[in-house]
Amino acid sequence: NPKNGKDRSFHCRWVDKIGVEPDSGIVYMRFTSDVVPLITRLESHFTSYEIEKVANLSSSYAIRLYELCVAWREQGFTQRYKIDDLRQKLGVEPEKYKEMYNFKIRVIDLAIKQINEHTDITVNYEQHKTGRTITAMSFKFKQKKVPEQITKDDAFIKMTDSQVKTFSAKLAALPELGSNAPIGKSTAEFAAIIASDLVDKNKQMRYMPYLAKLGYQPKKHKA
Repeated sequence: NPKNGKDRSFHCRWVDKIGVEPDSGIVYMRFTSDVVPLITRLESHFTSYEIEKVANLSSSYAIRLYELCVAWREQGFTQRYKIDDLRQKLGVEPEKYKEMYNFKIRVIDLAIKQINEHTDITVNYEQHKTGRTITAMSFKFKQKKVPEQITKDDAFIKMTDSQVKTFSAKLAALPELGSNAPIGKSTAEFAAIIASDLVDKNKQMRYMPYLAKLGYQPKKHKA
């Protein structure tokens, strides 16, 4: 209390109102007036990144390791973290994976595998020992090369049946295309719609940026 210097505490709700749009799955949320100022100042205290970068990470350890790394994005490597500190930062509970072997397999290796497969960076780690005991770890990472956009003078690209089947399924699973799925359609049904679009000269181009993201490259023909 600024008037008498005594400690005081308040209890308040985080959320004032919540709404759901069942057809699209969109959730609306309004925070309370006490919480809003704290949220708007978060950017100055925490690392910011696009949520889609971690959308395909199923391990909470992978998400936290990704956050740990991108906080050092300008350097490309992290500081050394003592094992106990690293466990805490990754959210590993004290009773879990006490043996270093299990910690590496169940936490570090799993997290790195998911990060390297599903995010915009590739990571590896270095062990630091005191005598024979691993007492710290550090991480090095680099940005993946951004796929070149597929452009062919806006010309139609003939894809094989196998390519259409493979990439229509992958496109249907992309979070950023999920809002385009017709209401009530399954992922498989959405993939069938995309497959039809990929062989349509008038509709194929809308998917080109996403195809490039998925690694599709049109076959180059010799002149």
